[in-house]
Amino acid sequence: MDRKEFLKSLGLLTAGAAIIPSEGTIRAAERFSGAGANGQSTVDMATDKEVDFPVKSLRANVNGGPVKVIIIGAGNRGRTYAEYARKFPECMQVVGVSDIRESRKNAMGDTYGIPAEHRFGDWSEVFKVAKFADAVVISTPDDLHYDPCMKALQWGYDVLLEKPVAQTEKECTDIAAQAHKYGRIVAVCHVLRYSPYFRAMYQTLRDGMIGKLISIQHMEPIECRHMAHSYVRGNWRDSKKTTPIILAKSCHDLDILRWFVGKPCKTIVADGSLTWFRPENAPEGAPKRCTDGCPHESTCPYSAIDIYVKRKQHLGVFDLKNSRDEQEIMSRISDPNNEWGRCVYFCDNDQPDHFVSEMVFEDGTTASFSMEAFTPFGGRRTRIMGTTGYIEGNGSSFTVYEFRSNRKLVWDKKVSEIPEYKGSGHGGGDMALVCDFLEAVSAHDESKLTSSIDASIESHVMGFRAEKSRLSNKKVSMK
Repeated sequence: MDRKEFLKSLGLLTAGAAIIPSEGTIRAAERFSGAGANGQSTVDMATDKEVDFPVKSLRANVNGGPVKVIIIGAGNRGRTYAEYARKFPECMQVVGVSDIRESRKNAMGDTYGIPAEHRFGDWSEVFKVAKFADAVVISTPDDLHYDPCMKALQWGYDVLLEKPVAQTEKECTDIAAQAHKYGRIVAVCHVLRYSPYFRAMYQTLRDGMIGKLISIQHMEPIECRHMAHSYVRGNWRDSKKTTPIILAKSCHDLDILRWFVGKPCKTIVADGSLTWFRPENAPEGAPKRCTDGCPHESTCPYSAIDIYVKRKQHLGVFDLKNSRDEQEIMSRISDPNNEWGRCVYFCDNDQPDHFVSEMVFEDGTTASFSMEAFTPFGGRRTRIMGTTGYIEGNGSSFTVYEFRSNRKLVWDKKVSEIPEYKGSGHGGGDMALVCDFLEAVSAHDESKLTSSIDASIESHVMGFRAEKSRLSNKKVSMK
């Protein structure tokens, strides 16, 4: 009897997974845990049958030639979305750019052959000339989303709008009203919705693979150095100048929860605080800047020298001539006017470093969300409880557990290995979002998107109400 026949005789090998209309790979996996001498499982075997479904093509189905787009804000996100035009020039053409930094504006202008008359500084200059494109991408800082979006809609442009939509709840609802008034499409960059991982997880719920959805536990681990860079030293450290961290970092997650449940949220309650990155927690003798001879630099996990010079992470903010030149990086963070060289305990930050919230939806489904700064990793962690099964995911793969059969279905499609998706951030979501947006603009059909502007605004309102709950220490209604 061979190994497979032996397992069958024990009832440890079952039939393959049923075909389900989701993306990626689903396979049935049964485990027999006999502890060997090394403490590892002696048997770890998947069934023969593997069901593979193609991931959505990134080549947009457009009519009448490429969709013409203006990039307003040529920073990291603007460059990311513009990259689609390099991959698929027959689908998208970048015909204009706006950025107050000459270097960024001209770099994008040169890359895409944009004429001088369509290279603008401040965003307002875009709307001083006649309409010359189909859509605009707004990827400016958080406090510069509302005005250009409202103006673009008035001028008849469709809009791909970076999150968060705006800085206040009213501004968010104003944008939705403006989109309806002028009959335009606004796609919010909730890129997680467009990643094959979350699309497949959503499909398992819609197909009833775990019965009726009862509750969700969802966590976003920010990763400790990312927290220090972006929300302690960096651009999103001040909730009043940008948006509360629940929106600046985690509006993706609220959107995913609302999408999965498929019903409006009724109430939300939240708590959390800025606990650690405060002056009273600075180690003895720590100077105001990491480069001023800090006696704790060699052991501090938040050291600017370690993050930027040694690890060479998050260097996009420096506009370096050579990102491998350690002397150039050190000179930047040593500059007294450079905010990224500061000690994390002596910054002008107010964003919470941990945030928890609980939501109740119309059908009684509950969800809990936790945003955590103190983790060594990023990527979302999700647990979903249903009446006949359970899902657990780590951001790149997830397992569906069936209660009655004890069968496990594993989705672990290697999206980065698909040529079209190579280099697309957020698990493939960046380019997939642009693809769907272009199809929606070309067909003038909002349903080509996974999210309407109204659904995107609803999840933003959840974030604003969560922050209201955190500050007031009260449960808040979503009415």
